[in-house]
Amino acid sequence: MTQRVELAAVLDRLAVDGLITDYAVAVDDGDWTAYRELFTSDGRADYRSAGGIEGEAGNVASWLAESMRVFAMRQHLIVNRRVSFGVLEQDTGDTARVQADYVNPMRLAAGQEDAEAGAPDFVCGGRYSFGLLRTDDGWRVRDVVVREKWRRMPG
Repeated sequence: MTQRVELAAVLDRLAVDGLITDYAVAVDDGDWTAYRELFTSDGRADYRSAGGIEGEAGNVASWLAESMRVFAMRQHLIVNRRVSFGVLEQDTGDTARVQADYVNPMRLAAGQEDAEAGAPDFVCGGRYSFGLLRTDDGWRVRDVVVREKWRRMPG
């Protein structure tokens, strides 16, 4: 590998890492416009293992906007990111797969049953599997699958 190729790989890795962080922040902040913009035009999301839906990213964003309203605080911690770059149309580095673990503490909004100020009421964890595509606008999410492995709830 030349230094130029190695530098490009490092820059791609940083951009991919930033995209995954932007994903977590968009969900935690409830910024559903930003969430939609992270995806390719045909991007899809699958939250079925966490009791959610699967479908086109815009539809999933609408579902998330409604279902996340019960939580006053959300904080996705996405760790252990494993990135591999792939080939699309004979050009290396146009696709990427990211597998990353998550822990997600959340606190119920005031007025919700069992809601308390302070510590989270609901904590879950699992693994994300992201399929990414390099576009003219940078790296975007083509698909994401959430695989919830555990959850802790009040009571």
